[in-house]
Amino acid sequence: MKSSAVLLLLSLCAVQLKGQSIIHPQSKLKIVVPSLIVLGNVQDGGSPHIGCTKDCCKELFEHPDPTRMVSSLGVIDPENKMNWLFDATPNLPFQFKKLKKASEFSSKEVPDGIFLTHAHIGHYAGLMYLGREAMNAKQVPVYAMPKMKSFLEHNGPWSQLVSLNNISIRPIQDEQVNVLSSQIKVKAFKVPHRDEFSETVGYLIEGPHKKVLFIPDIDKWSKWNKNIVEEIGKVDYAFIDATFYSAAEMNNRPISEIPHPLVVESMELFKDLPAKEKDKIYFIHLNHTNPLLNPESSQTKTVLKNGFHIASFEDVFEL
Repeated sequence: MKSSAVLLLLSLCAVQLKGQSIIHPQSKLKIVVPSLIVLGNVQDGGSPHIGCTKDCCKELFEHPDPTRMVSSLGVIDPENKMNWLFDATPNLPFQFKKLKKASEFSSKEVPDGIFLTHAHIGHYAGLMYLGREAMNAKQVPVYAMPKMKSFLEHNGPWSQLVSLNNISIRPIQDEQVNVLSSQIKVKAFKVPHRDEFSETVGYLIEGPHKKVLFIPDIDKWSKWNKNIVEEIGKVDYAFIDATFYSAAEMNNRPISEIPHPLVVESMELFKDLPAKEKDKIYFIHLNHTNPLLNPESSQTKTVLKNGFHIASFEDVFEL
């Protein structure tokens, strides 16, 4: 068999093994159609996690894993030469570069917009890099719900980003469709979560052919006024909160303080779904203790065996 044919076969196998995603090292990937790229899959505090002395972090302090980025998605529209970022994480400088590299058409260091889900550190703190101490950016569009907008405008240091025109806040509303280009639409929707400083939203991202559900943070599925199973049925991919695999991880804080849907609970809820529906589900926003961060763990093997996926850094999905 000719070498070119072998390479083509290996590429096709890589795609099939991962279900609906396109799998390639980002350095070799050429995105020519509207696509979504996973730019991080870890919970707000990152991995390794500050102060952690457990086995899950010990080696990572000495030998960091460059793929352990905080949960974020990028959306790329090659036709209109535009791109967007979902959540501004503490890993923002690296994620900006990854998004630019994946957007071969772009010479810009910043995306055409940043969509925020809520005011917990892993989801907005990266905005600090846009200020005068770092990039001193110029009017980067930041899409925010009303309370999130007010929080940024009236609390330092974020208010300085507004007053110095480092960012330009674009108001969005619950269930309102925002047309970003001829290829991409985005709709925010409220979800129940610990809303100390802002609302919490998920996003429906719609490309020319496929739709994506992105819910990195939510309390128990039963607290939401929508049915998660029905919402998954309306989309092609669903990136959903998988902060903790099971209650065994939460041995130092009351579960009431961190009421995320456990992965074991989600798998139980989704166990009777057809294989096609399970194949849409990608678990994301993994706490540093979550065994799903280890591709060799028994828990990872269980998730995959049950027909689900774990979102991985630099996975790409056509929209």
